[in-house]
Amino acid sequence: MTAVHFGAGNIGRGFIGLLLHEAGHDLVFVDVNGPLIAQIAAADSYRVIAIGEDEREKTVTGFTAIDSSADRDAAVAAVASADIVTCAVGPTVLRFIAPVIADGLRVRSADLPPVVVMACENALGATDLLHGYIAEALGDDAEAVLARGVFANTAVDRIVPAQDASDLDVRVEPFYEWAIESGPFAGAVPSIPGAHFVPELAPYIERKLFTVNAGHAACAYFGHLAGAATIDEGMRVPGVRAAVEAVLLETSRLLVERHGFAAAEQDAYRETALQRFTNPALADGVDRVGRQPMRKLSRDERFLSPARGLADLGIAPVAILAAVGAGLRFDVADDPESVALQQLLASEASDEQIVAEVMGVVAGEPLAAPLASVVAEVRAG
Repeated sequence: MTAVHFGAGNIGRGFIGLLLHEAGHDLVFVDVNGPLIAQIAAADSYRVIAIGEDEREKTVTGFTAIDSSADRDAAVAAVASADIVTCAVGPTVLRFIAPVIADGLRVRSADLPPVVVMACENALGATDLLHGYIAEALGDDAEAVLARGVFANTAVDRIVPAQDASDLDVRVEPFYEWAIESGPFAGAVPSIPGAHFVPELAPYIERKLFTVNAGHAACAYFGHLAGAATIDEGMRVPGVRAAVEAVLLETSRLLVERHGFAAAEQDAYRETALQRFTNPALADGVDRVGRQPMRKLSRDERFLSPARGLADLGIAPVAILAAVGAGLRFDVADDPESVALQQLLASEASDEQIVAEVMGVVAGEPLAAPLASVVAEVRAG
């Protein structure tokens, strides 16, 4: 069995690649980073090290690597013969790998079973998005060729801190979750022991986005204001921890109401997330976690999406609005979005215009006025 994975970075090697290796697949890493691909191709193995109080490591073997920018035909051929194709490249890069996958499907033998295609990105419906780009690349042949694949959305969760890019070994947190929607497989799901298959993925995606991503970003923004350098350092500041906990109590309330998670189950999930943030071995910088504040403060992201859901239920998202205020104050010179946000806050734009531009919330919506008040408070210093 062979699994082709686009994106040979730390997530690809330390999370998805590891689980596919443990499922018995030979791995083919595909990337446009020539030096990284050369390094992988020259290696016989690499380690995935779960760091924390009880450090553990696993060894991955049986892999090859392809530089798709230098040998596109090899990448196409790999897709054409694969059992599984996955990616962890970032949502904005999906459109660039889609033509390669499309060509691989186009030349795939009709005698082979459909290849499983799964985008393992930190985004809602990432596989659907990839499917659309592949269909676009196929043009008039789309319907027939897409039948050679089974496309399933996934939700992925593992914190992989920044580390030395020259080292193939990957340091990760011990916790991980890979949820895959079972519907597309019509009862015949692939064997990936490290993943779990669920009938409906949306609850798991939102639970992760509203708990892990929201809590992580909240800790970065509140921690930044408190002068903390890392996430775990921020969590040791009582005021920061209390603010993060308050955010997650609000998002948990929505998750229980919207998706029917048992309160005790969500409480345990929330506490696990808080414990993950306190892992000092990760040493994850608040500047890294908080980067791209304009994206993270946008309408369908980790703060505004649950805040809007609570507002629709008539519940004031007080703690989330405080986190939005902290995010607006995130001022890091080497993050282009942070710079652009600070320039916008210093501009002549009205508070309401900023809310509309950054958060996608317009006049008449329940949160429009409260968010404008938050912006006004931030601008007043």
